[in-house]
Amino acid sequence: MTETFDLVVRAPRALIDGTFQAVEIGIVGGRIGVIVAAAIPPGTIVASSNVAGLFTLGNPILRGLETLTLAPDEVLIPGLVDTHVHVNEPGRTEWEGFASATRAAAAGGVTTIIDMPLNSIPPTTTVAGLATKRAVAVGVIDIGFWGGAVPGNLGSLRALHDEGVFGFKAFLAPSGVEEFAHLDSDELERALVEVAGLDSMLIVHAEDPGVLDAYANSGGRDYRRFVESRPDAAETTAIERVIEGVRRTGARAHILHLSSARSLPALRAARAEGLPITVETCPHYLVLAEELIPDGATAFKCCPPIRDESNRDQLWAALLEGDIDMVVTDHSPSTAALKHAGEGDFGVAWGGIAGLQLGLAAVWTQASRRGIPLERVVEWMSRRPADLVGLAHKGRIAVGADADLVAFAPEARFTVDAAQLLHKNAVSAYDGMPVRGLVRRTWLRGRPISTGADGRGAGRLLRR
Repeated sequence: MTETFDLVVRAPRALIDGTFQAVEIGIVGGRIGVIVAAAIPPGTIVASSNVAGLFTLGNPILRGLETLTLAPDEVLIPGLVDTHVHVNEPGRTEWEGFASATRAAAAGGVTTIIDMPLNSIPPTTTVAGLATKRAVAVGVIDIGFWGGAVPGNLGSLRALHDEGVFGFKAFLAPSGVEEFAHLDSDELERALVEVAGLDSMLIVHAEDPGVLDAYANSGGRDYRRFVESRPDAAETTAIERVIEGVRRTGARAHILHLSSARSLPALRAARAEGLPITVETCPHYLVLAEELIPDGATAFKCCPPIRDESNRDQLWAALLEGDIDMVVTDHSPSTAALKHAGEGDFGVAWGGIAGLQLGLAAVWTQASRRGIPLERVVEWMSRRPADLVGLAHKGRIAVGADADLVAFAPEARFTVDAAQLLHKNAVSAYDGMPVRGLVRRTWLRGRPISTGADGRGAGRLLRR
């Protein structure tokens, strides 16, 4: 082949179509132009991602202005796509801004995020609010946006849809911020009808306010009492309402941050019926467990809550069986003062897990213990969320796709130090946790991303 590429990446193991292969990848104009099988010395056995066997490649095949060869202990995977991120800028930039969030994302192997319509001020519930957010959204990775569906903008979602949001988020219970109100049953129905007419999607925080009111308690330092205040029934009741609404309206719906495995039978039946419902869960539900959370440790507070080990096992089984489609972080940071408010009182502290930089390593750590191959983990965290939002050129290593790539060392190990993370606030539910898998380098459209403070905003704003 005589063509000279901008960059050639030589990888002993690159994830192509669900399997690891020895390849050379030619990149031109920010996209993957060609993928060819790499020359391998005779007698070499190509190890899977879970095996420590290492080897080197033979002579180069492709020619590039720059050629990079991965280290023997590295694998090449597509940049992850995280469709559930709260950046909070403008208005609450002290919680997290685009500069810090996108650097943390790149350090964790994420090259595309879709930003939630809250907790920024203004929220992304109007075209003006979206424009305000886009004006400040400068980062080192690509950024898209969800719109919000709230009581005050129902009937006028088309304007946001036409401006390129990827769908609309709704809460069925109070969101925790006054500027983003939740939908009651009638409003949920109206939102589903409107979204169906747009051929868009409603993504739903599914907890039932009536159940939450019935189980409300006085809070305190006891984590078990916090879980009791947000029981499985809050999720199952709300999800059943969404299923019924989808059945009546034909709208597409996506269940956010599934925590309770007790909702799985209803979701499985609805999907078997052909209803257009997709489901995500999050790293903290797959990695952490109620039994391991100390009293007063409000770094672990999120809504819906982290449940017990048996529930965690059922979520993993549902991923393997295809009943849960993807894993995204629900990165929901705040200031340390808010996260630790109330001196360990779970009824007072802010609820949210900051996990954007650690999602891949945390999930891979737990998956590898369960004998689940890296190929599955990457699928759940890259191609699946990319497909959810129609980004066919993201989340995969394929000819024509954006050259968003990650050099990942699956056997490298480190201990999480919250103070060293690139999130704006040094609070992490994973602090002190030994994890497996290290992102060594990340590329956006074939260009290496600098995660230092001097990193330039090479990311693009994405539209549906």
